[in-house]
Amino acid sequence: MQSYPLHGLRSDDVVLDLIPDEVEVSVRKRDEWLKSVQEGSAGLEFIAKDVSRWTPGQKVRVAFLGGDTALRKEIAEATKEITDVANIVLDFTDPATAEFRTWSEADTAYAADIRVSFDKPGFFSLVGTDSINPQIGAGRIGGRPNQCSLNLGGFPTQRPPNWQGVVRHEFMHAMGFVHEHQNMRGPCEAGMRWDDDPGYVKTQDPRGTFITDANGRQPGIYTYLSGFPNFWNKQKIDFNLRTHDDANTVAGPFEKESVMLYRFAALFYKDPNNGCVPAADGGLSLSEGDRRGLRLLYPRTVQELAQIAERARKALEAVETKASPELEGLEEGEDMTTTYARHVAGNLRRKINDV
Repeated sequence: MQSYPLHGLRSDDVVLDLIPDEVEVSVRKRDEWLKSVQEGSAGLEFIAKDVSRWTPGQKVRVAFLGGDTALRKEIAEATKEITDVANIVLDFTDPATAEFRTWSEADTAYAADIRVSFDKPGFFSLVGTDSINPQIGAGRIGGRPNQCSLNLGGFPTQRPPNWQGVVRHEFMHAMGFVHEHQNMRGPCEAGMRWDDDPGYVKTQDPRGTFITDANGRQPGIYTYLSGFPNFWNKQKIDFNLRTHDDANTVAGPFEKESVMLYRFAALFYKDPNNGCVPAADGGLSLSEGDRRGLRLLYPRTVQELAQIAERARKALEAVETKASPELEGLEEGEDMTTTYARHVAGNLRRKINDV
């Protein structure tokens, strides 16, 4: 993966969630396995959010690698919009020191469920409980104790103007949310300019950003994102931007005000007035739809909590049926589907017991 100088960014640059290719590969493999579980379970509405979300009421520990106390405090304060709505606690404080919790790339046990770093390119987060799934990730990023699960690149030296929105966007990923522009009920797939204008001559500025050519023709999304500051290939663009009609995803109504909807450059849209363009004041604070989604994933009522436990029981039954007899023992060198099954089954059991 290429990196880029954070000091070279401008306010109009489009910086997308930058999870490395090898991390995405592990996520895709897991998602394919989840899909196979659903397809093999007649009549089961296998809801991925029941696997990826935390248990309602849970205290989710957060730790930092780098950053000073003032920065950590501002990040924690920015996440209050999430915890004020959801039945979840983001716990930033180490009870032993009464200071902000920290983690290390030498850790062998989990110092926290969400491990924040600032030293990697871009902004990204693993989705929900992927941050404690050791089968997700590669290198310095992933679900193991010594890997970061959420990155706010360059925050200690230069934050973007909408930094609170960036923090909320990434922590919403950490709560189990995906991008709004991939909502199958939305207009983004049809309304975005995937390809270059006919006859476009690839033209880059000194930083390597693809720009309008000498004849006024513009690059499309595939070309633009292949340059500075993202350096993405087509597979990565498709995975992160195209709509996935996935039965494992539960999509609410598309909402232009969502903090999960990117504010793309104008060249991303076929029509500047199409429904995919974010609201003028969107992207900084949680929208009403974001809050509704949080209440759905992390409810407070006894009836809703009982429904979550029942769905988890059905999902666990499907996983155990699909993976049996592999779940009976943990053998050295077991294949990935077995380790996925073991992790998912353990996750679901905790939800049943803790709800």
